[in-house]
Amino acid sequence: MGTLRYGVMTCSLDGYVADADGSVDFASPSEELHAFVNDLVRDTRVFVMGRRMFETMRVWDTWPTGQSAVEDDFAEIWAGADKVVCSDSLTGVEAPRTTFEPRLTTDRLGEIVAATDGVVEVSGPTTAAEALRAGMVDELLLLVTPEVLGAGLPALPDVARLHLALTDQRAFDDGTVYLRYARR
Repeated sequence: MGTLRYGVMTCSLDGYVADADGSVDFASPSEELHAFVNDLVRDTRVFVMGRRMFETMRVWDTWPTGQSAVEDDFAEIWAGADKVVCSDSLTGVEAPRTTFEPRLTTDRLGEIVAATDGVVEVSGPTTAAEALRAGMVDELLLLVTPEVLGAGLPALPDVARLHLALTDQRAFDDGTVYLRYARR
């Protein structure tokens, strides 16, 4: 039985993962932060994501090695994990170690977690919404950047109350703050 983690989501200080135009440019990590994220996701066995996250992350499937040790490390982590892409706007995906779910249900996500020895990371507030609402998420990991976007896609969907305990935190030189919460 695995652990369900609401992915390492980078959000603005006012709680958005993308700005009003859908851009995530504000979230580019420093090398220090990227190395830290690598260590956070090293135990991830399955990445579950929606179409937009998949389109953002698929660059790692063909990452040209030798540019940066930190980026090469992440590309290796990415290549070693299974991926599940959930989308009602796609008809399928072709990528290494990647399967397609047209509509992710909490039952199906529960099956994925039960069949995984390690962490299942569900990324993106739209994809994770039902799992958060159902109280299935064991951990939430957020990277809060010192940016205020004013509008956009909220990091947390409208959910019933979540009772969480802060289990880890760290501040970075660029002003980003890492927060890890566990379900109480």
